[in-house]
Amino acid sequence: MDANDLNFMEFLGQRKTRFVIPVYQRNYDWKIEHCKQLLDDILQCGRVKNIRAHFIGSIVFIHDDVYSASKVKELTIIDGQQRLTTITLIWLVIYKLARNLEREELVEDIYESYIVNKRETEKLKLRPTENNDKALHFLINGESRDEYREYSRLIENFEYFQSRISEENLEVVLNGLNKLMFVEISLERGKDDPQRIFESLNSTGLDLSQADLIRNYLLMGLRRDDQKRVYEKYWRPIELFAREENSNKSRVSDFIRDFLTIKNKKIPNKQKVYQEFKKTFDFKSISNLESILNELKKYVKYYNRLLNVKNEPDRDIRRQLEHINRLEINVSYPFLLQAYDDFSQEIIGKNEFIQVISLIESFVWRRFIAGVPTNALNKIFMRLYEDVNTSDYLNSLAKSLVKKKSSQRFPKDAEILATLKERDVYSVQSRNRTYLLERIENFQNNELVRIEDNPNITIEHIFPQNPEQKWRREISEGEYQQLSEVYLHTLANLTLSGNNGSLGNKVFEYKRDLPEKGYKDSRLYLNRYLSELERWGVPELEMRFGILSQRFLEIWPYPDVQLEEEIEYEEVNIFDAEDPTNKKLEYSIFLDEKLRSKRVSDLFVHVFSELFELDPERFFTTDLAERIEITKDPESLRSPKQVSDTYYIEAHLSNKDKFERLKYALAIFEFTDDLFIKYAS
Repeated sequence: MDANDLNFMEFLGQRKTRFVIPVYQRNYDWKIEHCKQLLDDILQCGRVKNIRAHFIGSIVFIHDDVYSASKVKELTIIDGQQRLTTITLIWLVIYKLARNLEREELVEDIYESYIVNKRETEKLKLRPTENNDKALHFLINGESRDEYREYSRLIENFEYFQSRISEENLEVVLNGLNKLMFVEISLERGKDDPQRIFESLNSTGLDLSQADLIRNYLLMGLRRDDQKRVYEKYWRPIELFAREENSNKSRVSDFIRDFLTIKNKKIPNKQKVYQEFKKTFDFKSISNLESILNELKKYVKYYNRLLNVKNEPDRDIRRQLEHINRLEINVSYPFLLQAYDDFSQEIIGKNEFIQVISLIESFVWRRFIAGVPTNALNKIFMRLYEDVNTSDYLNSLAKSLVKKKSSQRFPKDAEILATLKERDVYSVQSRNRTYLLERIENFQNNELVRIEDNPNITIEHIFPQNPEQKWRREISEGEYQQLSEVYLHTLANLTLSGNNGSLGNKVFEYKRDLPEKGYKDSRLYLNRYLSELERWGVPELEMRFGILSQRFLEIWPYPDVQLEEEIEYEEVNIFDAEDPTNKKLEYSIFLDEKLRSKRVSDLFVHVFSELFELDPERFFTTDLAERIEITKDPESLRSPKQVSDTYYIEAHLSNKDKFERLKYALAIFEFTDDLFIKYAS
């Protein structure tokens, strides 16, 4: 590796040199704000005489000894694409301005120094990635902006520079450009490690996603012809499919995180997906690389349909996926991707696949209504597929879910009814509130009501939030208090209306009978019961709750499965576990890592070793060190167990005491939902 300070214009102006942006590089994405900063710096140092140089970072490239037929050398740009492309755009603006000003000598100098290699078949000095190459050719050869209708940052930034560079400041810009300096870092393939250097650059502030790093890791070490083939056949489709089409947001990093969760049964940290990918896959040959990419390509097609439900061709599956999509339970994707694959491989049929999705919907929604914390969901879905028996798919899945306890539980009907009656469902996130009322309204209804698609339909309180005075004459004071303080935002007091503004805070009789706008004239299911009532008070509300709650249980049913009596123990949070005296473990899970040790003593040492490595200071800034008897002197303990290079803890304890100390430590570390155990039967 060679590194040298160099004038940027000398570098760009090298004869018979092409700067190649490889396919694994991210797109050119400098925004106007970046262009403004660069041009302001150029103008500043162009105006001020005592500024002799302006440093703009480094450019890292590989010289592979690749030459074109006319002996133009090609430099593969590893880092510096954004600056190199942007300064090329500035020269293009100056080139076109000089032509208009008929400064022929300047025109020729710019064209042959910074834009093309003279007498070369592929003339452009900069060869960007395919999507930018078309825009660059247009900027050089096109006449009218109307000729290029696609969006391109190159063109946007070119037009910005055109708006700021004029005959009045041209000489200042030229002077500033000639003062730009950078560090040239030249790598030699086979001798230097481009990927390691790239990672080092990223760690010092290069704003790359985990997907960018993985793409570079996969492609950077390949020969150029293999790079292009692998990119076009595998990586480009992965980038296209792993995208939220409505927002045009890339989800490649999230997709690979889910894929790694499937492979390792462990959820990577969002900022360490690249590191986990490297640890998981060691590509010893290109065939091995293509095998993994082929699997990624298979799963990303399912992922695309989870993100963009409209792309699922089957109407019935699409409708069920819409419910999952609206709940935004992305943590279920590791399981759903595997179920999708089973459907695709015809391991399960269409109806069973729909029932699987519906079961997941019921599980998640019941937990939401019951107020069960969501932080256990990612761990549930991480390993849920392990419990699926493909010959008894739906039943085995249902059994796995209903066996879960405590924070992982599937709330039963009694819990749902008790919670739902007084649950404030109006003040929850609007998407959840809309989902609840739409699903109840549309159940077994061919005329679907879409609140989000119809601005005239709104959610209305039957007993209003700000009732007019007449309400106090219509119902008793006790009912008034209950409706306003207990039931105001509950399911039974909410309905849908296309005339909310007209109904407002009026008394019930007015809302019911308003011509063409009242409950009596409404075609909505949610207003059917209201149209028959004489009044609205607590008895009527409770009767309506009974009707709606039964519909709720039909839409989001609890699985009808029989559990085998011989299954004595299930996986539970340590805080919910039975007394461990005289028991052995089948396994345990701590921080998403599954431990197969049968002994509580091994779990005890493992957890404290992990905690000490994570944050040793917390042991001594709390009373934890004293509580668990941690020391550097093993001789002071009856049964010392080592938890770090220098520290030991007391292990001469009963299993029950070990559990108590573990729970105390987990509470201090705020890991109360991160240790699960399963006793051996």
